[in-house]
Amino acid sequence: MSQSHMKLVVAVVQDKDAARLLETLVKRGLQVTKLASTGGFLREGNTTLLIGTPAERVNEALKAIEENCHSRTQLVSPIVPPGGPADAYLPYPIEVKVGGATVFVLDVEEFKKI
Repeated sequence: MSQSHMKLVVAVVQDKDAARLLETLVKRGLQVTKLASTGGFLREGNTTLLIGTPAERVNEALKAIEENCHSRTQLVSPIVPPGGPADAYLPYPIEVKVGGATVFVLDVEEFKKI
């Protein structure tokens, strides 16, 4: 594989979608590394997938991500920040959109298997 034609697809997905996506990528013969991560508004568990692939297979990886990572709504209970105004607190859960995927496609300067 030519180094100049390699890409790194970094996909941050919700844990609920990660296993299915990982299975799909492996079945398609794409090399993937799974990292546990946390972040976002809800501080829930995410999975970050590092997919090293030839440039011509990037669209295949992106299609797998689109097929397996879906946004959904979730009810969350707001928390009053310490020292925050109590009158701004909403005592009932609110619905927020979660899931989907955040994806970065990066050029790879050098690729080695050791």
